[in-house]
Amino acid sequence: MNKWNNFLHPSVERFPLVEPGEPNLYREHFPYTLPPRIAFEGTTVVPELPDEIYITDTTFRDGQQARPPFSVQQIVDIYKMLSELGGPNGVIRQSEFFLYTEKDREAVDKVRSLGLKYPEVTGWIRANPKDFQLVKDMGLSETGILTSISDYHIFKKMGFKSRREAIDKYKEVVRAAADAGLKAVRCHFEDITRADFWGCVVPFAQELMDLSAETGLFIKIRLCDTMGFGMPWPNAALPRSIPKMVFYLRHYAGIPSERLEIHAHNDFHLVIANTVASWLYGAMYANTTILGIGERTGNCPMEGAVIHYIGLKGDLNGMNLQVLTELARYMEKETGLPVPPWQPLVGKNFNITQAGIHADGLLKFEEVYNAFDTTALLGRAPGVAITDKSGVAGIAKWIKDNLEIDVPKSDPGIQKIYEELIATYNAGRVTTMSDEEMRDLVKRHMPEVYAQYEAKKK
Repeated sequence: MNKWNNFLHPSVERFPLVEPGEPNLYREHFPYTLPPRIAFEGTTVVPELPDEIYITDTTFRDGQQARPPFSVQQIVDIYKMLSELGGPNGVIRQSEFFLYTEKDREAVDKVRSLGLKYPEVTGWIRANPKDFQLVKDMGLSETGILTSISDYHIFKKMGFKSRREAIDKYKEVVRAAADAGLKAVRCHFEDITRADFWGCVVPFAQELMDLSAETGLFIKIRLCDTMGFGMPWPNAALPRSIPKMVFYLRHYAGIPSERLEIHAHNDFHLVIANTVASWLYGAMYANTTILGIGERTGNCPMEGAVIHYIGLKGDLNGMNLQVLTELARYMEKETGLPVPPWQPLVGKNFNITQAGIHADGLLKFEEVYNAFDTTALLGRAPGVAITDKSGVAGIAKWIKDNLEIDVPKSDPGIQKIYEELIATYNAGRVTTMSDEEMRDLVKRHMPEVYAQYEAKKK
């Protein structure tokens, strides 16, 4: 009986590998002539959050597959911020790195020379025994290995003649990791949300656990929702249901939480939901990137995982959330990555309103239109941006935030500013008012208020 939900779980079973007569492409789910169908079934599973959950990082691996490469110094700078964000308890537990180029290896050396405990530096290699020499030479104790699992990959991409041939090849590589003296490997089950779950995913996972017991190598399984097909609903049908996938791997296949990690993509706007669902149904680790960068539509944004970690655990656990703001500004300024203004938690307009009715609510009681104390946690006070939609409340709020003077929205000077704004926009203006323009309006229409502002500056 599970202590979290008093649910009586079935006994672990052994599942044999099933060889299809032809590749199973799940055309009922993936017709290709249309977007994938959303299918449900009559069975469901129950949530059971593990006692411990963690966030892992792939900014320097998957994140670099979607942008110009970071410089070594940028990697070092970002890694230090990740360590500060995750805090002394290592909520940001691991960060994975490429190892193939001289620059990759220099970055790993410099990051490890910092002497920071978290996030732990790990590698990533292809399913090639020779690649383990790279891991061994770098002195890493863990690496990820690409072990593609769907028939799309096994037959159509990699050209194996059977699932057994593919799995035996993967196991050969994993055994080479043990022979190389590694302590842990992550097997990346690429394209798992298009794979035969009972006929291939579960048998391979169980064989890996057998290999772990035989060799003493700690083997993790990364559930790679490579094309973003995953769905966060427990009554959705396999192979797309993330809750069922995690739940069944734990309770039918016998894979412990600490060996399960989600790696989701955002092709269909479900990356956050799928990542949180994997935690809720028993996976310990959630793989993310800063700002959600990554191949095609990107990975789970780390900032989203951080917020939902706190929501699930009810505690910061030592994290410093103000680093999220620092990371976003660094990415914009130093790496040239544009952060969309509307990006949750880190975008310029995240807690800025242009609506007069919202500004009025902020003036009266901040919590009406601010989701949490963004000033204390993110170092970002809620504010307003002035347009013709901001109303007199928006102007009063702007004065309070920028000039640090409380003026009621009924003040005649605010009404004069509002009238001039409306005239400006009626004349064709379409851009937001700048702070300099607003200060000039206050100076002309509210000279006493502006004089107070100038005196406070002195």
